[in-house]
Amino acid sequence: MFRKVATSVQAASASPRPERSGFKGSAAVAGGWELGEWARERERGREERESARRERARGEREREERESARRERARGEREKEREREKEREKKEREKKREIERARTREARERKRERARRERAHTCKEREKERAHEEREGERSREERERAQEREERERERERESARGERGGERDCARRERERERERESACTRRERERESAREERESAREERERERARREIERESVTRERKKERERERARTREERERVRTRARGERKKERAREEKERERAQEREERERETREREERERERESTRGERESARREIERERERESEREEREKERESARERERARTRKERESAHARARREKERESARGERERERKRGRRERETREREERERERER
Repeated sequence: MFRKVATSVQAASASPRPERSGFKGSAAVAGGWELGEWARERERGREERESARRERARGEREREERESARRERARGEREKEREREKEREKKEREKKREIERARTREARERKRERARRERAHTCKEREKERAHEEREGERSREERERAQEREERERERERESARGERGGERDCARRERERERERESACTRRERERESAREERESAREERERERARREIERESVTRERKKERERERARTREERERVRTRARGERKKERAREEKERERAQEREERERETREREERERERESTRGERESARREIERERERESEREEREKERESARERERARTRKERESAHARARREKERESARGERERERKRGRRERETREREERERERER
């Protein structure tokens, strides 16, 4: 049947249309022509449909090829992204290990520094330790900042390389970059929050350390003041005891001088009494004769004159001794007064010097605390 239809279609297509050729055939011929026309239309429709199907199939194959190529590129990109992610995670782990090692090192250093501070006893050593801590803190902050900058530059290079490799896949890359930025911003934000919390803890700890150091300095200054007050009290007590001993020595010396004078006076009285007795005895002996009476009188007069001269000389010697003792006493008292004034001047000078040094230390401490607060702000 199909062969007959095809033969009739071929015959119809080979013969011209009756209307155009001027042929006035029968109705059968007209019906055959219409059948051939219908067959040709159907064949053309089928061919068009077939060509459309082939075009669709070719488009589908091309689309599938593009999709498979895109999938391959996406898979390759995902593989590269996974490799980059692994590399980033490795770098992150390395950075975290480095940060942990730095923290451990800093903790160890802080422990050693705390032990050294506990062993330290002077304010100068504490100042040196604080300066060392400030330098270490600055260096560690600079190292962290440099590490962050290196990490930012590394991420920027990775993003640039990823943009260069991805080429036409911009939408996917843009979404990936956005997700990466979101992850990085979240990680950076969390890291920054952790860093800020750690810095706050560090600043609080440093503030507590400074407060403890300040209290230690105040306690040491109070201890020093109490010690100096005790030293001054002991010095005053010692000076008072020395004055009491000096006064007692002077009193004993005066007592001994008085006793010596009393003994000398007693001896002189005894000597005078003996001389008087002897003189009276001589006078009585001289008065035994009248001729010797005048000579005895003159001798008595001369003896009296000598006695008066001797008494005058004794009075002069006594007054000279009194003047010498008074001069010696005045010199001793003036020497004691000079020594006491010199001690007072030395103690006042030392106290002024200590006050000046303490004021300078307190001023330096305040200035350093102001600088630290300014730096923290």
